[in-house]
Amino acid sequence: MKSFQSLGIRAPILSALADCGYQEPTLIQEKAIPAGLAGRDVLGSAQTGTGKTCAFGVPILQRLVKAGKGTDIRALILTPTRELAIQIDENLKAYGKNLPLTEAVIFGGVGQAPQVEQLKKGVDILTATPGRLLDLAGQGLLDLSHVSIFVLDEADRMLDMGFIHDVRRVIKLLPEKKQTMFFSATLPPEILDLVDTLLHDPVKVAAAPVSSPVEVIRQEVCLVDRGNKTNLLAFLLEEEQVKNALVFTRTKHGADKVARDLAKRGVAAAAIHGNKSQTARQESLRRFKAGELQVLVATDIAARGLDIEELSHVFNYNLSEVPETYIHRIGRTGRAGHGGTAISFCDYGELPMLKDIEKLLKKPVPRREHPFPMEVFEAPKKDAKGRPVNPEDAEARQAAREKNAARKQQAAEKAAQKAQAAQSQAEPAPEKPGKRKKKKTKAPAEVPAPEPAPEKPEKVRRTFPHGKQNRGDLQAFLDSQPQEAAPVVFAHRNPLEGDVIMDATARLLASKPVYQYYKPPKASHPEGQGKKKKGKKEEALKEAAAPKVSLPAEKAGKAHHRQGPKKGVPAPLNKTHSKRSNRGRIPPRVEPPKSRQKDSTEQKSLMKPFYIDHD
Repeated sequence: MKSFQSLGIRAPILSALADCGYQEPTLIQEKAIPAGLAGRDVLGSAQTGTGKTCAFGVPILQRLVKAGKGTDIRALILTPTRELAIQIDENLKAYGKNLPLTEAVIFGGVGQAPQVEQLKKGVDILTATPGRLLDLAGQGLLDLSHVSIFVLDEADRMLDMGFIHDVRRVIKLLPEKKQTMFFSATLPPEILDLVDTLLHDPVKVAAAPVSSPVEVIRQEVCLVDRGNKTNLLAFLLEEEQVKNALVFTRTKHGADKVARDLAKRGVAAAAIHGNKSQTARQESLRRFKAGELQVLVATDIAARGLDIEELSHVFNYNLSEVPETYIHRIGRTGRAGHGGTAISFCDYGELPMLKDIEKLLKKPVPRREHPFPMEVFEAPKKDAKGRPVNPEDAEARQAAREKNAARKQQAAEKAAQKAQAAQSQAEPAPEKPGKRKKKKTKAPAEVPAPEPAPEKPEKVRRTFPHGKQNRGDLQAFLDSQPQEAAPVVFAHRNPLEGDVIMDATARLLASKPVYQYYKPPKASHPEGQGKKKKGKKEEALKEAAAPKVSLPAEKAGKAHHRQGPKKGVPAPLNKTHSKRSNRGRIPPRVEPPKSRQKDSTEQKSLMKPFYIDHD
C-alpha cells in the first residue's frame, strides 16, 4: 500500500491531510491523484464513500499553487446537491488551509448577495450547483473563461435530477483547453456520450469502496405493516441504544410526519427535504453533526453527499423503487471502512422492491424479529389505468390538498375580519350612559346678505347655411373681424369658364363637361363584299366627326338629364340610356383610346360644390 508522500504531494498539503486523519490513500486516490497532478483528464467510476473529494481536491490545490496567485476563477467543481457542494467546499478549505488560495461555494435556495460579494473579492476554486451558477453567469456576475480545471462530481445523479442539459450549458461557458476530471458511480449511455465530448485521452479509474457496504454494514429487514412503522422505529431506537440515526422516507410529507411523531415520543428529531429552506436544512444538519439531534429524517436528496462521521445507524422507513438508491442510502454509514447498521422496514406492498434489492445484492437480506409483525396482506390499490397506487404518495397528495384548503380558509377569514374592522370604524361609536355636559353655544354672528350676481347676456344660437348649430358666440367673432368692401355672395359657377387656375380638389369636384369621343365603326363585311347602307346613321357619323362644343355647366346638366337629344347638340351617352332609345339617331358610345390619360374633369362629380363670387 502506497502512502500520500509517495504520490508527489507537497508538504503543506500533506500536513493538512494528516490533521484530517488521512493516513493511507484509498484505491481511487492512489490512481487519480498522480494523473491529476500530471494534468491528465480523469474518468473515475466509484461508489460513494471512496474518498473522491480528496482524489480531485489535492491535484487542484497543488496545480493552482504552482501556477501562482490569481484573481479569476481557475477551478470549477460542479455538484448536483447543495449539501454536497457545502461538504466539498469545507473539505477543500481543510486540505488547503496552509495555502494562499481562496475557495467559495454558491448554490440556490438562499440570497445571492453574499455570494456575489465573495465572488467580487476574487475566488480561485469555486464549488457550485448548476442552477445558481447559470443564473449568476447570465447576470454577468462571474466569468468562467479562465477556468483551467473542471470537475464534474456525481454525474449520474445529475442525470437523475434532470441537470444534464444544464451541465451542457455550463460546459459551453468553459474554455476548450482545460483539464477535466469526471466522477460517476454508474455510467449510463447518456453519461458516456458526455464523456466522449468532454474528455481527451482520460486515465480511467474504477474503484469500489474500501470495503463493500454488503460486507461491512450489518443489514436487516423488518416485515411490518405500514401503520406500525413509527412504533417499530421508536422501539428500535431504544433497543439498539442508537447514538445518531439517519431515517429515509419516500415523500417530504412523510419526513415531516415521522419527525413530528418522534418528537412527541421525546426523541430529538428534525426533517430535511426540498421544501425546507437552505438555511433550515443547514441548521438541522449542523445540529445533527454536533450531537444535538438524535435522528435526522430525510428524503433521497440526502442519499448522496452527506458525510457524517461515525454515523451508527441508517433506517429505511420506506424502501426505494430504484435498487441502486438503497446502496447510496446505507452508504451513509460504514464510512472509510468503519462499521454500521442498516435496518429497512418493508410492508406488504413493498415486497417487490425488496426482491429487486436482493437481486442487486446477489444475496437475501436477513429478516429481523420484532414485536410488530406483519398482519395485513392486501395488495395496494390500483388507479383507473391499472397502476398500483402507493399509499405514501396518496397520503402526501391528500395532505397537500388539505393544506391548500386550510390556507384559503385562513385567507378568507382574514379578509372577513378586515372588512368587519373597516365597517366598525365607519359606524359612529355608541354613547356611554351618564350625564352629558351641555356645550356652551355662542350666538350666531350676523352674516351680510350676498350681493346678487350680475345677469349674463342670453346667448343666441345662430345657424350656418349648412344647418349645423353654432355653439359659440359667432356674432361677436364676426364683429371683431375686419369688414370687406364687397359682400360675399354664394352662387354656383363653373370654374372651367375663363382663365381660372384650379387646384386638384376643385378640378375633381367640377361639373362634368359635355363632350364625347366618337370613332366610326368598322365595316361589318370585308372590302368588296356587300354594300354599306346609307341613311340616318351615316348622317349621324358626319355630325360626330364635327368639332365638339363645350356648353355651360347649367345647360350641360339639363342636357345630360334629358332623355332625347337636343336638335343641333349631340346628347351625352351613358349606361343609363338603352340602345333601343338611341337606335336610328346616334351611334353607340366609344371609349377614348387607352393610351390617353384621363383628366380629373372627366370623372363623375360626387357632390355639388359651392363657389365664392368675389366680383
